[in-house]
Amino acid sequence: MIEVRGITKNFGTMRALDDVSFRLERGEILGFLGPNGAGKSTTMKIITTFLAPDSGSVEVDGIDVLEKPLEVRGKIGYLPENVPLYTDMNVHEYLSFVGKARGLGGNALRDRLDWCVEACGLLTEYRKTIGELSKGYKQRTGLAQALIHDPDILILDEPTSGLDPLQIIGIRDLIKRLAGSKTIIFSTHILQEVAPVTDRVVIINEGRIIADGNVGELSKDAMGGVRLYVGVQAESEMVEAALRNLGDLKELKPLAAGDGQCRFEIRAAFDADLTRRINDLVRKEGWQLKELHESPYNLEDTFISLTRRSQEQSRKGVA
Repeated sequence: MIEVRGITKNFGTMRALDDVSFRLERGEILGFLGPNGAGKSTTMKIITTFLAPDSGSVEVDGIDVLEKPLEVRGKIGYLPENVPLYTDMNVHEYLSFVGKARGLGGNALRDRLDWCVEACGLLTEYRKTIGELSKGYKQRTGLAQALIHDPDILILDEPTSGLDPLQIIGIRDLIKRLAGSKTIIFSTHILQEVAPVTDRVVIINEGRIIADGNVGELSKDAMGGVRLYVGVQAESEMVEAALRNLGDLKELKPLAAGDGQCRFEIRAAFDADLTRRINDLVRKEGWQLKELHESPYNLEDTFISLTRRSQEQSRKGVA
């Protein structure tokens, strides 16, 4: 549905994108992650035909964005980072204007207006001037304009910016309801926005794609092993020495504890089978086990690890 092949974009002497490639299938939701300034918005502007790449190509539903930009725009609903709003119009006038510009009229326009107002939670603000709206309601209005023509593809740049927690949940639920019927890319630097909506992420940093895949698979690649927490009612130095003797530990870090207890964070290879071996050790030594569990890596752990790895590789390349 969307094919990005080796796009590069320079702004003067600054390279914003460097050989960026990824693909989305029809009905797929993609979380596009990266720090501020990583190249997310530039990539989205190229996909939506607002910018042209210096090299590389993008196809949307088999259509080249440079050869037939108007045809591509008809298939896309786009919410840019800075929402394009006419602040002297009220919400109803603005959405009607956008719908007509998209070729809607009569009952078709009225039906889409009703759906967008309901889906985006704009009913109470429908007759207000856009300039009077809060930032959150302006964001909702921007999302409604992206949806007004019922596009096959949604490109959402920071769609929850300015929303309160309940509004964020509402937008998440809307994105999930649209899953399957629409192909969606949404960018964010707020990691907890991604996990409730999709498992597939592309991570960009300093203009380059540094990861693409399922969050669980990327975590294995980024973190390189499991993380365990162990708590024992016993003398700390003795327990630490016994744990080190188990071998296969990449890292053993003492944690704060009290009342005669000791706690450790352990990192080890995925195939080390440490949980069983620690249980055997505790029984053998007669210690009282207070805690033993694996703590899966979350998206934030993965993002930080991959980003730091990319930055270190970049510095080594420059050196």
